[in-house]
Amino acid sequence: MATTRLPDGVEIHWDQRGEGPLVVIVNQFFSEAWVFEGLTSLLAEDHRVVTYDPRGTGRSSRMGPYEIEADARDLVGLVASLGPPAVLVGMGDGSNRAVHAAAARPDLVDAVVCAAGNPVGATAVEGTDGLAGSESVLEALMSMMETDYRGALRTMMGTANPSFDEETLRMRVASTSENCPQDVAAERMRSWINDRALEPAKVLGDRLWVLEPGGNPWFPIEVARRSRVLIPEAHIREVEDGALSRPDITADVVRALTAEGAGSPERERAAPIRDPS
Repeated sequence: MATTRLPDGVEIHWDQRGEGPLVVIVNQFFSEAWVFEGLTSLLAEDHRVVTYDPRGTGRSSRMGPYEIEADARDLVGLVASLGPPAVLVGMGDGSNRAVHAAAARPDLVDAVVCAAGNPVGATAVEGTDGLAGSESVLEALMSMMETDYRGALRTMMGTANPSFDEETLRMRVASTSENCPQDVAAERMRSWINDRALEPAKVLGDRLWVLEPGGNPWFPIEVARRSRVLIPEAHIREVEDGALSRPDITADVVRALTAEGAGSPERERAAPIRDPS
């Protein structure tokens, strides 16, 4: 366990495993780093993998604001302290955080891989059946976040992970509510709803990879196809399953990206095996 102290006095706690090219796991505010243990273990075989607690969660300082803009600055500060460059692997609002950070400081970030969620946000969901594109659904969830925190977590996790049994869902809700206090989660949720990362995503160009399994009702596969139009230089890849059930898919993409030489055959294989159409 280690700590990075940022200019505003916030202390970000982080852990690292393995040796090799730097990879930072940028998890969403309502998922702790251990949730992605499968991916961390795979990448730690040949990478230096860092996981961290965003401000206000886990062991990091409880000091706001808890907004994507501040989270992106924190991520920039963390990567700078670790010895860049890094590949960022984002999930949920962590994908937005990673895209903003990488667009602001291309000298620190080689690539962003969005393994869950979509950094373009509501712009990519408009016109689809995705729950993330429904203002009424988001406002209802936001209201629940402020009045029935555990109920909101259960809704988000249950709909995004229909394979969870009752015991797993109950455990995840309890663990998350302890790790991320209600006020911190509510502010982050509102920030994610209002975030528009389209322009930063365009800035990243071909340094951005978005993996879309299509089984998440918040971001159905139509979102991938719309993203291809919105961010044409990015790599939009339809994959067999999500970040939890198939961490090997994300790990393979990261390994291809960190292969020596941008034009190497390994790196080329990170490009889409099938562009959405």
